[in-house]
Order: sequence, then C-alpha cells, then structure tokens
Amino acid sequence: MRRTADGAAVCTFAGDLDLDSLTEVGTALQEALAARPALLVADLEHLGFCDSSGLNLLLRTRMNATAAGVPFRLAAPSEAVTRLLDITGAGAVFSLHPSVDEALSAPR
Repeated sequence: MRRTADGAAVCTFAGDLDLDSLTEVGTALQEALAARPALLVADLEHLGFCDSSGLNLLLRTRMNATAAGVPFRLAAPSEAVTRLLDITGAGAVFSLHPSVDEALSAPR
C-alpha cells in the first residue's frame, strides 16, 4: 500500500485474486481501510484473474469502506476483471476508473 500526499491509500495487486491469494489481499485491504484514508483505491491493472471469492472480497471491501465513510474505487481493471464485473453486473456498484491517477483525481 502507498499513501498519497492528500491522504489516499492505493493498494496495487498483481497475479490472481482467488482463494489462494484471498487472505493476503484481504489483509492488505483491511489494513488500508483501518488506517482511515481519505480514499481507498484498488489498482487492478496487473490482475490476471479474479474468481468469485475475489469478487466477493471486493464487494465486502466496498461495503466496509462505505460503512466507514471512505470512498472505495477500482482503478485500471484488467480485461479479466472487467469481464467478471460485466458478466456478474457487479460493475454497477463500484466506482470504476481507467487509471489510478483518474481514480485519485475524481471528485470525492
């Protein structure tokens, strides 16, 4: 996780978001959210695969961030993640941005 000068947290993930990586990714997102950033961005540009457990984690993180009053954004979702969000309709509930910079600069 990296923090920006204006208090946002950016968590960058690569590889697969599935049952095998769920604990590590979940811990990173929970720790970032616990720090109460002004904004939490999940950088998904280098995520090659995401299964239903990974999608569920992102949905739970969104709910937890909303409850904590922290905006949560998905940045640069890879083709595989975009396909999953489209097929499931979950993309409609996330704040999606084509890049981390755009996620950080969008109005809060």
